[in-house]
Amino acid sequence: MKSRTKVIIGSAAAGTLMAGAAAGVGAVLAARHGLRMFREHRLRELRGKTVLITGGSRGLGLALAEEFAQFGAKIAICARDEQELARARQQLEDLGAVVCAVPCDVSKPEEVDNLISSVTRHMGGIDVLLNNAGVISVGPILSQELKDFQEAMDVMFWGTVHPTLAVLPQMLARGTGRIVNISSIGGKVSVPHLIPYGCAKFAVTGFSEGLHAELKRFGIHVLTVIPGLMRTGSHLNAQFKGKHEAEFGWFAVSGTNPLASISARRAAEKIVNATCAKRTELVISWQAKLLAEIHGIAPGLTQDLLAQVNRLLPDASGATEKKAGHESQSAVTRSPLTALGKRAARRYNQVEKPA
Repeated sequence: MKSRTKVIIGSAAAGTLMAGAAAGVGAVLAARHGLRMFREHRLRELRGKTVLITGGSRGLGLALAEEFAQFGAKIAICARDEQELARARQQLEDLGAVVCAVPCDVSKPEEVDNLISSVTRHMGGIDVLLNNAGVISVGPILSQELKDFQEAMDVMFWGTVHPTLAVLPQMLARGTGRIVNISSIGGKVSVPHLIPYGCAKFAVTGFSEGLHAELKRFGIHVLTVIPGLMRTGSHLNAQFKGKHEAEFGWFAVSGTNPLASISARRAAEKIVNATCAKRTELVISWQAKLLAEIHGIAPGLTQDLLAQVNRLLPDASGATEKKAGHESQSAVTRSPLTALGKRAARRYNQVEKPA
């Protein structure tokens, strides 16, 4: 009896293991099928479409251009620096992409009009407009000047409004189009030492959300993207004021730490997926989602907590001179703590500019 019982139990255990293995294999196959179907959907959505990305010569903009290009989209990029544009164009063409690169300062409406006309003439109607251009000035409020606020608004807010208004007539005429606006968690929660940036990103968020509400009836879909910290290499070309070495130190370490930041490639993948899925809002990274949720529930408490965080940041010296990140290096920022950020900078065309 004991022997027979052991055989029965052994057979049951083997059957359970086989059933579990079969279920595991089935789950893997189902997941692969789902990924294949989703990839085919993105190919149908993007193949042959024209995607215009402002600030597309480096960082997140370049990562987005690569991601859209792999699904057969025609890529148009613009930026102020012609040498950066040339390098980015070559990098994208090496991947097999069809690329149009146009020098443009998106804060100037006449240059934006020329950009839209040029891209439309060379690549056909613009199907997706991705407003990504941005600048960052890091430092305490006592080191910020009126021109820092003006520059932030010119590039990030007006640099979103100008291309949007310029491309709208052709999208309205076709009754279709997609607009993706890159805001920031700083456009939902204003954080210390980034006040000009936060003001401009709050404006972008408000513009983008209202735009979606008004344009959906015309077949134009608007996506608002709220990224947290991303490893794009942009810390090297951001501007720092006050005690610039200390400011660069905390910004570089937090912005390149894998525990606090997401890779540019992964962020770009999420944005392309959300664009194809016609999502209305995308918050990138669990840290950004958590901060936004806490602020939504308890905005006063969030501000008090950030006031305590501010005590840990460099004291305000009142100095208003700007220094780029690569001019503000220290032993900490040259250490392995920022290795992933340096790798991202090399990968995404974040060449150090001369002072």
